Amino acid sequence: MEIEDVRTFVEIAEGRGISPAARRLGVAKSVVSRRLARLEETLGSQLLSRTTRGAALTEAGATFRDHATRILGEFEAAQDALAPDGAVRGLLRIAAPLSGGPRLVAPVLAELARRHPLLHVHAAYSDRFVDLISEGFDAGIRAGFLPDSSLIARRIRPISGMLVASPAYIAGHGAPQTLGQLADHECLLQGTEAWRFVEGGKTIAVHPHGRFKADNGEALLSAALAGLGVAALPDFLIEPHIASGALIPLLADHTVVAAGLYVVRPPGDFPPRKVRALIDIMLEYHAG
Repeated sequence: MEIEDVRTFVEIAEGRGISPAARRLGVAKSVVSRRLARLEETLGSQLLSRTTRGAALTEAGATFRDHATRILGEFEAAQDALAPDGAVRGLLRIAAPLSGGPRLVAPVLAELARRHPLLHVHAAYSDRFVDLISEGFDAGIRAGFLPDSSLIARRIRPISGMLVASPAYIAGHGAPQTLGQLADHECLLQGTEAWRFVEGGKTIAVHPHGRFKADNGEALLSAALAGLGVAALPDFLIEPHIASGALIPLLADHTVVAAGLYVVRPPGDFPPRKVRALIDIMLEYHAG
């Protein structure tokens, strides 16, 4: 089995077709087709089927995709271990959050690419949940509270939060004085999340309600600035607006449970050098 055939198949799976894979690899479509045919012959299974809408993975192709992603990861780890020059090279695919990602992550990735001229950095910014393994990412940047999973996580920095509202909202609705009074206020939400506070050494979960919801922190910030309600937002979004007086901190006696900024990666004892370089520069950039 040729490793380039495996790599090409992963590109086909991620790009959902031979033409997108050819563009991403910078080779002719005939080369991609030839590699795919050779891999299918080696495995004795059809991996890709052509339909009127394009191409789709067969059941065998969907199964092999996960194995192929792990094969590439282990192969790159072996290359790193044996490389005499210690250079960081290859393609690094990163899934990053759209909320805060351009502020917390984008400058770091630019510096990572500057330091390592042999490294290709591809970043995808989205607030949706990304399955790193099935979607072929080498690592992800996640902010908030991590759910239990098989991924390996490295905490980069804490993210503190605060309840805030605009002066206009407070003038029209007043400011809550207790956690219980949040039930009487319009709250700006991402979904059905709970807000967590520390009170008397215990963590208390409050389930707010409101008519405005968005899956993006920047959108919730805009709603708070417009006076639509009370928001629980991270420090990196609200600090300049608190300093200017556009937002007012609320319930300052109640500490919001700190979340975190993490680098997560697929399981494996030997992460590729490019992923270690990402973790190292994230820690360096966010130190202190």
